[in-house]
Amino acid sequence: MADENVIEQTRTVFKKHNLRITAQRHIILAYLASHPTHPTVEMIKTGLNRKLPNLGSATIYNTLNTLVEHGIVIELQNGDGSTHYDYFEHHHYHAICDNCGKITDIAFKDYPKLENELQKQAESLSGYAISSDEIAVHGLCPECQIKLNFHR
Repeated sequence: MADENVIEQTRTVFKKHNLRITAQRHIILAYLASHPTHPTVEMIKTGLNRKLPNLGSATIYNTLNTLVEHGIVIELQNGDGSTHYDYFEHHHYHAICDNCGKITDIAFKDYPKLENELQKQAESLSGYAISSDEIAVHGLCPECQIKLNFHR
């Protein structure tokens, strides 16, 4: 049932953005929607290998670039030189571990006033009419804090 929801959700997204639905676009976006792990191109290729064994890295890159251009997917850098991708259906921020590179979503859905205030302050300080934002905070994830015996 969840797969059916993802399939319908991706169709809706493509229609909303006036994008032609190709098999490759559909399966790549469905993969991102059902795997909130911020995968790299190689991770996507490996994850889809059973369904589409002939899906090449170039096709994945091109598809992701199209989805990024339309604001459906965003690119994330985690400090290791690799690019990770995130389906951006619901606005959220990211926390990135400086030690292991783990990327964690931070959703402000329970704190809309805080999110609105951040955008208003950014507009006030910059003079920009802000249309979108991608905020990432860096630090040590809970696992690395334990591993590194980090104390505040």
